[in-house]
Amino acid sequence: MTRPESKPDPADPIAVSLFSEILTVDQLARNRVARAMPKGMELSQFSVLNHLAHVQIERTPAQLAQTFHLTRGAMTNTLHKLEWQGWIHIRPDWEDGRRKLVSISPAGIAARDAGVAVIAPLIAEVVKEIGVEKVRSILPVLRELRTKLAETGL
Repeated sequence: MTRPESKPDPADPIAVSLFSEILTVDQLARNRVARAMPKGMELSQFSVLNHLAHVQIERTPAQLAQTFHLTRGAMTNTLHKLEWQGWIHIRPDWEDGRRKLVSISPAGIAARDAGVAVIAPLIAEVVKEIGVEKVRSILPVLRELRTKLAETGL
């Protein structure tokens, strides 16, 4: 006789503690990094610039919204601010006139680099205090958790 599958207990103390810690770390990290951002740059803008600098290809606003798990409206707002700053270029897609393509500008690369220059020491200091090996050991777990959450839509 097979045992029926048990459903996860929503009040499981480890699950509640895990998400409590993640949400608190997220809030503290965002606040610390946002305060350190160069003048005129929001954390959301830095995130988009960092992504575009990393992928080095044009993306549609819809692709960016999906990447950051945002609504298209929220992404459009961020993109307008980035374009106004001169940090991105938005052009029509010549193959599909209904779409637009977004790329990082040279000024955007410089702005992103300025953001990295101020936050990298903050992050490096925290990693040093915790210990590189501890941080390295938790990364696979965090990546797996991120993947599971993305798959389930949580």
